[in-house]
Amino acid sequence: MSQSNIAPTKGNLINTKKTLALSQLGYDLLDRKRNILIRELMSLIAEAKEITGEIESVYENAYLSLQKSNIALGVCKDIGDGIDIEDSIEISFKSVMGVDIPAVTIDNEQKIDVCYGLYSTNSQFDETFISFQNLKKLMVKMAEIENSVYRIAIAVKKTQSRANALSNIIIPNFVENVKYITDALEEKEREEFSRMKVIKKKSI
Repeated sequence: MSQSNIAPTKGNLINTKKTLALSQLGYDLLDRKRNILIRELMSLIAEAKEITGEIESVYENAYLSLQKSNIALGVCKDIGDGIDIEDSIEISFKSVMGVDIPAVTIDNEQKIDVCYGLYSTNSQFDETFISFQNLKKLMVKMAEIENSVYRIAIAVKKTQSRANALSNIIIPNFVENVKYITDALEEKEREEFSRMKVIKKKSI
């Protein structure tokens, strides 16, 4: 509310001070939320870097193992097509400062069932299968982290925007209004005091 739209009364002064206090509290809460989200974001980014390196290593070993299987058994596409589609992945959500981030889980305790013929494969193919199983688990974790980073980054941007609006526009406006009303009331009191002195002198 601009100065031209607010009457310099004690009631408006009290209300403006209350709104100013709430705005300052809101800024403090937003600033705290932003800091917590940024720490969470940095933690996830660090974890993503670590898993990225692990994925690269596991990818390399898995595809090297696949090449060896192809050499030993011929192209393994038909065998691979017979492997069951993964259906043990579950997605739930947890809240971090009001931001819903995914928790993607895969049944790590599930026994690795042999879903391909042992007659047409060998131990090299078993190694390939296990390598890609391990890779799958890492990719599930990476998907969770990447989605969480995306959601938190958006929340940080929105929180920063709201905090900036409070800090740079709303709070300064209320501070200015408090000063305007206070100055106007003090000036009114001085005028009233001077008027009372004049009346007193005339009555003597």
